[in-house]
Amino acid sequence: MGFKMGIVGLPNVGKSTLFNALTKTAAAQAANFPFCTIEPNVGDVGVPDARLDTLAEIAQSKQIIPTRMTFVDIAGLVKGASKGEGLGNQFLANIRETDAIAHVLRCFEDGDVTHVDGRVDPVADAETIETELMLADLESIEKRRANLVRKLKGNDKEAQQQDRLLAAAQAMLEDGKPARLVEVDAEDAKAWKMLQLLSTKPVLYVCNVGESEAAEGNDHSAKVAEMAAAQGNSHVIISAQIEEEISQLDDEEAEMFLSEMGLEEAGLDRLIKAGYELLHLETYFTVGPKEARAWTIRQGTLAPQAAGVIHGDFEKGFIRAETIAYDDYVACNGEQGAKEAGKMRAEGKSYLVKDGDVMHFLFNT
Repeated sequence: MGFKMGIVGLPNVGKSTLFNALTKTAAAQAANFPFCTIEPNVGDVGVPDARLDTLAEIAQSKQIIPTRMTFVDIAGLVKGASKGEGLGNQFLANIRETDAIAHVLRCFEDGDVTHVDGRVDPVADAETIETELMLADLESIEKRRANLVRKLKGNDKEAQQQDRLLAAAQAMLEDGKPARLVEVDAEDAKAWKMLQLLSTKPVLYVCNVGESEAAEGNDHSAKVAEMAAAQGNSHVIISAQIEEEISQLDDEEAEMFLSEMGLEEAGLDRLIKAGYELLHLETYFTVGPKEARAWTIRQGTLAPQAAGVIHGDFEKGFIRAETIAYDDYVACNGEQGAKEAGKMRAEGKSYLVKDGDVMHFLFNT
């Protein structure tokens, strides 16, 4: 199960520098001019989780395999992108394919790095991008509703549902608000998601600050925090420059560097964790002498569907899941100890998997 987060923002806000650090490569060309990223760069990143190391140590696993999140570095949007300004249409299409948006905002002062609008105002930058996404959605909705007219005359139920949802989104957008604020009933959730409207994507604001402000942020990031809270979105404070430097160091050097900067953990770890939370994801584990592995599922996933993340046959032939809570696995020093202590449970098809569960699936072939 793959999850994609698109890194977006105006030109020269630090997107590609951040992406380079995320993927520990120089795959994305970081340069001080707009549109230096023409094709979206894609990178898979391991989700940091100290629990996986603990489980592997207890089980003496030969291999540790973290769960992963995909980041897509999308070229800088500009005002007018919804009308094709810059390379707007192409970039908007790239955003459509992601599950969420990491919106990088320039919260640093640097006369050597030009800003497309000649000023540093992250809240205004956020509004510019949001407006372009909303305008693109409005244009898309108008076209789609026009194309549904014939089906609606024929009383097509699917078309009626689609038109009703598009009309709700259109009303919200025309009121100057993103479509994500539309309240959608459970029976409409799947159809709503399939509309793939840009302004329904959950947003994580990434405040890119100067090196000296990485620990506490600054006045610019404080304004972003206020905006994010009012919207019900979240934010993280990061210095992309520091993260790029850290990405070139080994683990021990990186730890020392972070300590010197007064930081408890790398900003990228916080970014990945925040993205994980934003998408309402959680982790379960499979553990044995061969490997300790983390698997990503959405919150509220039933045991058979969780098994299906490993292989479709596991879901089809699901019998039961032998389950141990993470804390019990650690306290009992592994699977055998958990069994002896009565902490291993046999869970059926209606079991809602919990974050941290250590699981072994039994299934019919």
